[in-house]
Amino acid sequence: MSLLQDLAFFGLGNCSVINFETRPAKYLSAGFTQIDDTPQQLGKTFSIVDSSSNLRPMMRMAIPALAEETLVLMVTWTDWLLASRYFAEDGDATKAAMGLMAYLMWLIPSMFSVVAIGATALIARWVGAGDFEAAKKVANQAYLVASIVSLSLMALTAFFGQEFIALMQLKDDSADFAIRYLNIVTPLIPLIMCSQIGAACLRGAGDTTTGFLVKIVVVIVNILVSTLLVTGWGIFPQFGWEGIAIGTATGYAIGGSIILGTLIVGRAGLQLRFKSLKPDWNILSKMFRIGLPGGFDIGTLLFSQLLFLGLINSLGKASAAAHGLAVQIEACAFLPGAAFQIAAATMAGQFLGAKSPDRATKSVLLCLYIGGAIMCLGGICMYFFGIQIATFFTGDSTDPTTVSVASLLKIVAFALPSLAIVMVLTGGFRGAGDTFWPFIFTAVGFFLIRIPLAIFLAFGLFEIPYTGITIQGLDWGVAGAWYAMVADLIVRSVLVSCRFGSGKWLDIKI
Repeated sequence: MSLLQDLAFFGLGNCSVINFETRPAKYLSAGFTQIDDTPQQLGKTFSIVDSSSNLRPMMRMAIPALAEETLVLMVTWTDWLLASRYFAEDGDATKAAMGLMAYLMWLIPSMFSVVAIGATALIARWVGAGDFEAAKKVANQAYLVASIVSLSLMALTAFFGQEFIALMQLKDDSADFAIRYLNIVTPLIPLIMCSQIGAACLRGAGDTTTGFLVKIVVVIVNILVSTLLVTGWGIFPQFGWEGIAIGTATGYAIGGSIILGTLIVGRAGLQLRFKSLKPDWNILSKMFRIGLPGGFDIGTLLFSQLLFLGLINSLGKASAAAHGLAVQIEACAFLPGAAFQIAAATMAGQFLGAKSPDRATKSVLLCLYIGGAIMCLGGICMYFFGIQIATFFTGDSTDPTTVSVASLLKIVAFALPSLAIVMVLTGGFRGAGDTFWPFIFTAVGFFLIRIPLAIFLAFGLFEIPYTGITIQGLDWGVAGAWYAMVADLIVRSVLVSCRFGSGKWLDIKI
């Protein structure tokens, strides 16, 4: 633990490190009691409110977050490379299965979004106000609720996993590969929760470096275990397809265990204590008041994405494979959005907690400018070098999947500025506790624009289930669905920008 703490504080510079001998916490805020351990015993704390500028603390949060998100993507990329290179004889079956499993490994952590969003906002607000005891209480309550959710989700996945895969329109050998992968990952859901919730709590406290260091371990373990078990190199047994899932599960298990152990010891003023895991309805009500709309937002996003994926999978294995790989490549371009979204959420929450709405606004805009510029650069690379990037994964520039992926990357390149606006500004809203309107914008974008437009553009004839109504579309295939995605992002970026410009997100009370 001491080595992890030492590594986590490299390069903090002017990002204020609070010492409780010079700035005591407000221990007795409404409804909270002091815990015996002092923050000094739990490691240094990360508050940005004393920093003289916004740029340096923003970069010190965004860079580790960007590195962490990149490492998460490398896990999926490793799985894709193994599926494409070592199972070529299975054609598009393993690629289609991997496309769905990549969505699943995004979906499972997102199921804890209600708790994560509420905990991040509350911890950021109270850290900004100097009330670390209240923040510590929130972390314990977050783990209490998330533990119940993770056990429920594990049971649902175990009993209804096959039905879920069938609902996603995977059939035959593609469905078989997906089921075998899911069976291995399911028992690890509680440890995935430990990683997700722990990282959210630490980010709210301003610590993004711990998550980054843990993800390094996750990636190394995943790459080594998956590769060794797929290939059967040396003394290792050859598990084939199951080796990919075992490597992924092992990486997430170790990462979740490290995060859990770190918070048990104490980190960034936060610590898990058994006696603090009993329900505190004052905290839980605040957490759910903020987290539920944000959870509905992400839940709507997940449901819509899965509906969107089901539509594409129904176009056939080739479309499913191209879509899955293109999404993973596109993810590289929107990683800066995810990183600066985290920075925007933490900075907005802490500055509002410190009663500084002007700095909250400026910090979110700064995150948008820098994160958006990087994403636009990524869009340029995807537009001009899409075929080379796709070939890296498939190994064949003439493969139909490669050609299709390159065309999809050219389409989505134009949407990255809008995606940057949606991601970063929504992060600022969540940090402020403004989670209702992002939920509305997501619902409008998906259900009124993306899904209906995707049906019209992608299909020739489409029968609406249970209605007998048939729609005559343009039959553009998977490319038509991606044009619909671009239209959705443009509309949502306008809506989010209007909300931000109104300034009403700054007035949210928690």
